[in-house]
Amino acid sequence: MPYLAIIPARYASTRFPGKPLALLDGKPIVQHVYERTARVFDHLCVATDDTRIADAVEAFGGRAVLTSPNHRSGTDRCLEALEKMGGNYDIVVNVQGDEPFIAESQLRAVADCFSDPATDIATLVIPFPATATFEQISNPNSPKVVVSSAGYALYFSRSVIPHLRGVAPEEWPARHTYLKHIGLYAYRAHTLRRIARMEQGQLETCESLEQLRWLEAGLRIKVGTTDVETIGIDTPEDLRAAEALLAAQKA
Repeated sequence: MPYLAIIPARYASTRFPGKPLALLDGKPIVQHVYERTARVFDHLCVATDDTRIADAVEAFGGRAVLTSPNHRSGTDRCLEALEKMGGNYDIVVNVQGDEPFIAESQLRAVADCFSDPATDIATLVIPFPATATFEQISNPNSPKVVVSSAGYALYFSRSVIPHLRGVAPEEWPARHTYLKHIGLYAYRAHTLRRIARMEQGQLETCESLEQLRWLEAGLRIKVGTTDVETIGIDTPEDLRAAEALLAAQKA
């Protein structure tokens, strides 16, 4: 199955303008993401609405595709990039452009979900450890997932799911393996075209989680598992923490 990895990268950001071009260990963040993605996928590009990012990508030898600045989401940006790239790609992998530590194992895990021909969309989870606190698993910024015995997502929520009836909340992490969603997605190309035309659903409106639109429409989301914690960069403080992490790894 021909795979195309697309890295959406916007220059405008409320919390960190110009984030894709911020330097981490002497390289733009987007270059770290690109180089790690290129270890797994032969075909890839950065989808951006800004010529500064496109120029930087081409300067380090990458492929950039200029897209509209009016897209509502990275998913819509991926579709435009797919159409502009041409080629007969079966699977599109949407790699977050602000995760310079994305692991090869994570990329392979999401790609492997398509060995199941019933998979429409694939994503990843990481189990919360049994030592996690209730405050950690109840953090609404860490969406949770419940998965069927066949490995498909049943529901995503910012609330803690499932609820353990009759069990004190502080005991929940030790009594059940909760799954934290990681925002790495892959789609069959025809599925990506379909979801780009979908209107927002009631569940998505409630939880502000785009993947609920797809579930509500009956699409099958296969869930892979990783043991690698993602490290995204949303703010300048996150970038400083990333620099410290790299320095510690080199020490």
